[in-house]
This record gives sequence, C-alpha cells and structure tokens, in this order.
Amino acid sequence: MKNVNRVFFCKSLSLVFLVPSFTRSHLRFTYSAAGASSPNRAIHCMASDSPQSGDGSVSSPPNVAAVPSSSSSSSASSAIDFLSLCTRLKTTPRAGWIKRDVKDPESIADHMYRMGLMALISSDIPGVNRDKCMKMAIVHDIAEAIVGDITPSCGISKEEKNRRESEALEHMCKLLGGGERAKEIAELWREYEENSSPEAKVVKDFDKVELILQALEYEQDQGKDLEEFFQSTAGKFQTNIGKAWASEIVSRRRKQH
Repeated sequence: MKNVNRVFFCKSLSLVFLVPSFTRSHLRFTYSAAGASSPNRAIHCMASDSPQSGDGSVSSPPNVAAVPSSSSSSSASSAIDFLSLCTRLKTTPRAGWIKRDVKDPESIADHMYRMGLMALISSDIPGVNRDKCMKMAIVHDIAEAIVGDITPSCGISKEEKNRRESEALEHMCKLLGGGERAKEIAELWREYEENSSPEAKVVKDFDKVELILQALEYEQDQGKDLEEFFQSTAGKFQTNIGKAWASEIVSRRRKQH
C-alpha cells in the first residue's frame, strides 16, 4: 500500500483534516483543524490511491489470511499494537455532537460500549445469536480508529466511506497478525455493513437506539434541541426490540416537553 498524506475538507464543520500516512508496519497521524485545540477534537478521514467502487456496493471485505505467529512474543506484540491503535476509539469524539456544539461529547468507544450492553441485556430473540450481537456491536465502528467518524455532512459518498473503512480494517487485521481473530473481526464488520444477517439487523437498530438515547440525554443535561436525530431515525427500525426501545425513548422525550 502506498503512503498516503492528503488533506480533506469537511465544509460544514469548518475543519481541515490531514489524514494518516501509513506503511505496512505502523500508522502516523497528523492533524490540522480550524478551531480544534487538540487532536482529540479532530475528525479525520483516510484516503488511498485505490479506485473507488462505483456500483454502490460495500467494498470488498478485508483479505485476512491466517498468519501463524512465530512465537508468543510476536503474538503479544501484534495484540498490543492493535490495541494501541484502537485507543483512538476512546479519544475520538462522535462528529455529529461536535457539529452541534455538545459539551464533552461521547467518543466512538462510548457509543459502541453501550451498544454492547444493549446486546447483553436484551431478551433472547429466536434465530438471533446474542453473543454475536455483542461482538458485532464492539466491532461495527472499529475502522474509525483510522478514518474517524465520517458523517454525511462531510460530503463523502457512502461508497467512498465504505471503501476507506474497508482499507482501514484490512490494515488493522494485518496489524493484529491475521489469523482467526482478525478473520472474525472482518466478517462481523462486513456482515454489519451489508445488513446481511438477523444479528446485523438487531445491531443496526441498537446503533440508532443508542443515538437517540444519547440525544435525549444531551437535551436533558445541556438544554439542546436535537430533534433532527429523532427525525432521521424515525421509521427506520427493522426489529421488534429496536422499535420497542425507540418508542420508549420517544415517549420519555414527549413527557419532558
């Protein structure tokens, strides 16, 4: 993979992003953001020289071969490299909240963690593997450790977003050393992106439920009007549990208004 070092503009956020340059062995991030005082408030996007998919489909899944570890030390090294990269999920705030001037916005990891809890506490659903839902919840945004939280307001097409995330995930799986765990992460991510299983449909709903629950909490705590998040998710829930939980959140919101 060629080294990449490009600038992207997200006009609606008035930010300039200098995207990561990466080689086969490591990543390096540089940021420039108008009005952002620290890297943790930057939202970065990844570019590459690969051609963009033009058929509207999700990019091909990462090609993760089973790479045997030569020793336990190399396996440990790969694991720590992978986990160190994933720390960006803890420090990168969700872009939608920044745009709306939410104070101390949740991180990508915050969002995924509560989705994992949703899967943990949900009732058993016939034909749905709850353990798989928990895994999918903590994997579905994992590529954002490299590409950042790309939202529609960044002016990047869904196809291009999928391509960048697929490339980022492939790099992360190689960083992990390949093998069964990397393959599992890649398969869970692809399944979620393609909405191709009962578990993916449940987790897609949890993604929206977590969004509107967080929006409600910001409205309560900070006096914000975040109606647009409720409007953008209305009628888009696919499962009974998603519809029921969303209805409860909307009902509580109506009572407070």
